[in-house]
Amino acid sequence: MLRVWDKAREMAQMAPPERNRWVDFLRALSIMAVVFGHWLMAGLYLNEAGELQRGDLLSVSEWAHWLTWAFQVMPVFFLVGGYSNSVSWDATLRKAGADDGGDRVGKYRDWLASRVQRLIAPTFPVLLLWAVLAVVLTQVGLPRDQIRMATEAALIPVWFLAVYLLVTAATPLAYTAWKRFGWLSFAWYVPVAMLVDWLTFAHGVPYLNFTNFLWVFLAIHQLGFAWRDGRFDNRWIATAWFAVGATVLVSITVYGFYPVSMVSAPGGFSNSLPPTLALFALGVAQSGLVLSLEPLGRRMLENMKIWTATVLMNGMIMTVYLWHLTAFVLVMTVVWLGLGGMGLDSVPGSAEWWISRPMWLAIYILALLPMIAIFAKHERTFRPIREGRTVPKARVVAGVLLICVGLAATAGVTIASPDSLSGIRITVVAAPFVGAALLGFGPIYDFIAKRRARREGAT
Repeated sequence: MLRVWDKAREMAQMAPPERNRWVDFLRALSIMAVVFGHWLMAGLYLNEAGELQRGDLLSVSEWAHWLTWAFQVMPVFFLVGGYSNSVSWDATLRKAGADDGGDRVGKYRDWLASRVQRLIAPTFPVLLLWAVLAVVLTQVGLPRDQIRMATEAALIPVWFLAVYLLVTAATPLAYTAWKRFGWLSFAWYVPVAMLVDWLTFAHGVPYLNFTNFLWVFLAIHQLGFAWRDGRFDNRWIATAWFAVGATVLVSITVYGFYPVSMVSAPGGFSNSLPPTLALFALGVAQSGLVLSLEPLGRRMLENMKIWTATVLMNGMIMTVYLWHLTAFVLVMTVVWLGLGGMGLDSVPGSAEWWISRPMWLAIYILALLPMIAIFAKHERTFRPIREGRTVPKARVVAGVLLICVGLAATAGVTIASPDSLSGIRITVVAAPFVGAALLGFGPIYDFIAKRRARREGAT
């Protein structure tokens, strides 16, 4: 552990002085809030008959819906993404001289493929593990509804990657719009999101609300461009954004049509799957709040211990996010099957349940640590996409779409199949891997490349 800390400290000391450390801190903070929010909200318990029940805090404690305003911080991650993607895209253009008439399309292909690889590489192990588990558990005769429940719970986090990849793919166009139109490039998303909600809830237009995954998160991503360009350097402006966002949020939830909960909860529709105007308002409020705190945060991060901890967390952040619910499922499986449900006799929301939360959170962390030790290396192993040739543009488009569709289906319908002989939906499992192969990386591509190399060596 000391070696890991020393390595993180060494990397922290190497950070250039112009680096905005608040960006890295918010990235880590947003993901950790989601992780602890999931661990806190989810809960299995034994009823009076000794049967295992699937429950959650939001279903039994209406006041807990307010907690989601603090734990649903995916908008902050997209804010940070806008800042980081603009830095990366600008650097690509400068290095390639694309602003002076270079091959902008070619540079975009390579940039996007590289960004996708950095995001998807840590995802492959968790997808493979659960695909294998679903097949094995099906063959040994475990009830398929239990397999579905486990895979669904463990793989819910991948929905975020599908949306983030699409938003990332739009970065050059969105950034150009920001440079040309400024705040207007953000403002137009507001009536679009409102129109989508109006057509959905007032007129019952089906499926249209799923487009808000793009409109809402592209809008918050756009605020990241504004942040980087110094539009929030005046902290009164950031505070005003917080005040406006919070006012709108309270107006349309407490006194309006939308549920207070910012995640799926009983008694109302979801504000997050897909996003609604309420989540848009929450994102604006959160963005204003964290940007108003930036001066204090950057001074805090001058402390080397805090900055080192931030660097350490960012080095394994996707592993933590992707595996935290697998750790939860593992703990619940051991407790239920191995320990006879010991410790699951308190109903979520009760006094006994709250008292036991620190202990359970510590157990989840302990279960997650081996997964971090084994799989975090996939966040640090990166090789360039280009190996002497550029990935064709049609392959990039097809690859990104296949990855996004596969990840969305994994979270939406799960990989577990209720009737197939294998026990899994093979097309859903295969889609992200085939997409990665088209982009020029991933297990399938590596397998094909090795076979091609062996054939060439033999000839």
